[in-house]
Amino acid sequence: MNILIDIGHPAHVHLFKNFAWQMQENGHELLFTCRDKEFEIELLNTYGFSYKLFGKKKSSRAGKILGLVEFDIREIVAGLGFKPDVFVSHGSIYAAHAAFLLRKPHISLEDTFNFEQIRLYLPFTAAVLTGDYAHPSLGKKEIRYAGYHELAYLHPKHFSPHESVLDLLDVNNNEKYIILRFVAWKATHDYGYKGITYLNKIKAIREFERYAKVFISSESELPDDLVKYRIKIPPDKMHDALAFSCLLFGESSTMAEEGAMLGVPSVYLDKKGTHYTNHLEKDYGLIYNFTENESDQIKAIEKAIELLKSDVKDEWQKRRDKMLADKIDVTAFLVWFVENYPDSGQIMRKDPDYQWRFK
Repeated sequence: MNILIDIGHPAHVHLFKNFAWQMQENGHELLFTCRDKEFEIELLNTYGFSYKLFGKKKSSRAGKILGLVEFDIREIVAGLGFKPDVFVSHGSIYAAHAAFLLRKPHISLEDTFNFEQIRLYLPFTAAVLTGDYAHPSLGKKEIRYAGYHELAYLHPKHFSPHESVLDLLDVNNNEKYIILRFVAWKATHDYGYKGITYLNKIKAIREFERYAKVFISSESELPDDLVKYRIKIPPDKMHDALAFSCLLFGESSTMAEEGAMLGVPSVYLDKKGTHYTNHLEKDYGLIYNFTENESDQIKAIEKAIELLKSDVKDEWQKRRDKMLADKIDVTAFLVWFVENYPDSGQIMRKDPDYQWRFK
């Protein structure tokens, strides 16, 4: 089987890497396609995957419209050359369109529920796999499973953090550190979002430094006075760094969710929150959600300080264990689902409990 995986974000490389390695072991051929957004290329090279790069991701509205046509064409051409039996992605418009034109199934994973994108890919998609938490219905093509995207790469069966990252960070085993994550707000679903103000970023750093060493991970360039805080590790070591941190604070839902999967407290700021992060707060107490309103930004900083002043590591590991007990091995499930599609889709619709074979 030939499998084409389209990547739209660095996190998608992590999402599909264990799936890809297992499929290769099972004798399948894989090709990744991608745009150059942040450090997808570095990750794909690090993990040794074959890929086709379609150029820089567009940031302006006009660029995104033109890019839709350009990247659709490039995806179709890649498909014609590779001859995939199936396209797999996280909500890729380009993979959906190419699969439809080449008369191949497109299997999508979805957890952001950005309907400006969903409306463009869902009509051309065969099946959409979503987590089992409360979220808008995607209709008859949707198949729910007991898990999260981040468990595809941070489940204990697939990830054990390496303490060697502490040497790269220049921290000792007993030294507390916090990771701050700032995003660029350039995605289609980010219009109208502003994020944490510069003054509150400074306030947060000054307050947090009293209790822990501060590192910043940022999609965009940092102001000169914040450059010294930039985390300087290879992208593939970020989850090791996150696992040993005492707190994740910032604007990235993905990194907040990753922290939850690792049992690390996360303080997440967003204009209106997400279905996923709200669920992780309500059902497991692994994340604290705040809006980007000025008053909520201050409350988020205060909550982070409260956590930094307390020893919550054991409590968060218990909460993580409770969450893991309710979930499946997402990678094992995805391997089965793709290898056996379309029969797997019919099985899941008739007997959703079949997924517990992948616990």
